[in-house]
Amino acid sequence: MEFLGTTQTTSYCGPKKACGFSALPPAVPAPEIQECYQPYYLPGYRYLNSGRPSLFYKISNAQTCMDEGAMCLSALRPPTILPVLRSALFCRYSPHDWDRSNKLQMRGAEASRLWASRLTGDSMRLMQDKDQLTRQMQEGTSRNLGQRLSDIGFWKSELGYELERLLNENRSLETVKRRLECVAEELNCPLQVALECLYHREKRIGIDLVHDNVEKNLIREVDLLKCCQEQMRKLAQRIDIQMRDNRDAQHALERDLEDKTSAQFIDEKCFNLRNTSDCISFFHGMEKVDGTISVPESWAKFSNANIRHSQNMRANSIRLCKEAENLFEALSDQMWKQFTHTNLAFSARISEVTDAKNKLQTQLAKTLQEIFQAENTIMLLERSIMAKECPLKVAQTRLECRTRRPNVELCRDIPQFKLVNEVFTIDDTLQTLKLRLRETQDTLQLLVMTKCRLEHELAIKANTLCIDKEKCMSMRKTFPCTPRLMGYT
Repeated sequence: MEFLGTTQTTSYCGPKKACGFSALPPAVPAPEIQECYQPYYLPGYRYLNSGRPSLFYKISNAQTCMDEGAMCLSALRPPTILPVLRSALFCRYSPHDWDRSNKLQMRGAEASRLWASRLTGDSMRLMQDKDQLTRQMQEGTSRNLGQRLSDIGFWKSELGYELERLLNENRSLETVKRRLECVAEELNCPLQVALECLYHREKRIGIDLVHDNVEKNLIREVDLLKCCQEQMRKLAQRIDIQMRDNRDAQHALERDLEDKTSAQFIDEKCFNLRNTSDCISFFHGMEKVDGTISVPESWAKFSNANIRHSQNMRANSIRLCKEAENLFEALSDQMWKQFTHTNLAFSARISEVTDAKNKLQTQLAKTLQEIFQAENTIMLLERSIMAKECPLKVAQTRLECRTRRPNVELCRDIPQFKLVNEVFTIDDTLQTLKLRLRETQDTLQLLVMTKCRLEHELAIKANTLCIDKEKCMSMRKTFPCTPRLMGYT
């Protein structure tokens, strides 16, 4: 038996010296054993008492024998020393260590308190400085926004004034254009009929927009007109171009004015924002985003360039109006040519277009029949595909259920092979049917495109017949001979 905290090889476990009793014979001499006692240590305290190796032996030798007879009987048994008693006997720290630890704690607390005090003072001064800097920057920004609003208001007034003048010139130019159109219509009967027919025939669509005999005869009629008529047409084109340029300048002014209105609204909103406003919020990272595309110099230069461009357009419009007034005074003689030849060319062309339209209608009817057959085939294929989906679901469900068989029952038996074969077969069937369905759908799409092309061609032919037969020929039944030159009526 081994006692707690001791070993049987220690010196005090051997026979103890007699305490004055010599009645018993001496025992067999015990072998001399070198003392190798290893005391019991609690975890973490193994080396605290390494400098005091004899303390335990002193305590052991200080034990008294209350009963000498009992001591003799227990001479062969070592005393029981519990770890608790041994831990109490071996002190972990000295008073010097305790005092030094307390002093260190006091010095650390004092240093932390002084550091916290200095940090508090510095923080208060920093907050005051930053508050003053923030107020100054906010006031400066407000002043800058106010100056910006003044600049925007100035350029808005300049743009509005220039836009109003440009709109007046546009209205004047539009009036001159209408007078030119009236003069072109009322100049003389051949010119009126030929130009109207040419204008209507320009509305033809697609392949029917051909340079045929009808157009050649009409051009001959127009070519017989005098130089003033050509000048009127060119002047009308120039006016159209100038009106486009005026609209571009107008749009530039309106866009600039609208942008400045939006910017003024935004800047006014920013100018009126205060620290107590309800609509303020955090927008982290906005100070790092630079979405500006101009500087104050280029910003003012942009508006100034728009105003100068508008002024140039107004000057060009004034020159064109004066030129048109001078041209209205130039008159040309009436001419009569090729009226009969042009009517015959119209009749021949109307006959050709009618024949082509009848052939296209026949092809369209056949195409519609093929489309109907293709749609029926697609419907049958879709039904067949839907009919195969349920057997495929059953086979796949059976396979999925059989995967839950336990242990050795998960066997690749004949039903397993049959189910797998069934799934592959049905899937192959579905793929074949879907492929055929896509081919049929492609065919249907091709037929639909053909139908659309035929319908488009029929619409083109109908439009051509409407222009040539109803509009042009109806106008050429009468031939006015008195032009109205000034264009006011």
